[in-house]
Amino acid sequence: MAALARIERLDRLLPQTQCGQCGFDGCRPYAEAMDRGEVGVDRCPPGGDSGARALAHVLGVPALPYDRSRGTCEPPQVAWVVEADCIGCTKCIQACPVDAIVGGTKLMHTVIPPLCTGCELCVPACPVDCIELHPLPSGGLDAG
Repeated sequence: MAALARIERLDRLLPQTQCGQCGFDGCRPYAEAMDRGEVGVDRCPPGGDSGARALAHVLGVPALPYDRSRGTCEPPQVAWVVEADCIGCTKCIQACPVDAIVGGTKLMHTVIPPLCTGCELCVPACPVDCIELHPLPSGGLDAG
């Protein structure tokens, strides 16, 4: 398999949370590093053990459980801004790797749920702790 096709396949297997728990700035750079043999398949907590197995299969290497020291494999979640507490500082917007948060300076912000990957990067960025993570409904965002 050509390197570019293998990288594409690895990237598609990753959860696209862009959370950085693997030590890279996103899923694509992690896929590229795996393809180059620089890192193992066990660095993605959001992908869990099944994700690590799938990555190992593509690369033809032994399967490993994901490295739990990097984080935990959580059910899908979405960020939620507590409107009454938001001060409009824009720090969450700056921290969001997928542009799922909108708002303006000194105005309340909101999350666009279908875009949110639940990466949690906005939570520590918020100085007033007004961001909560809610479980994604089992049927996805259209459930309910």
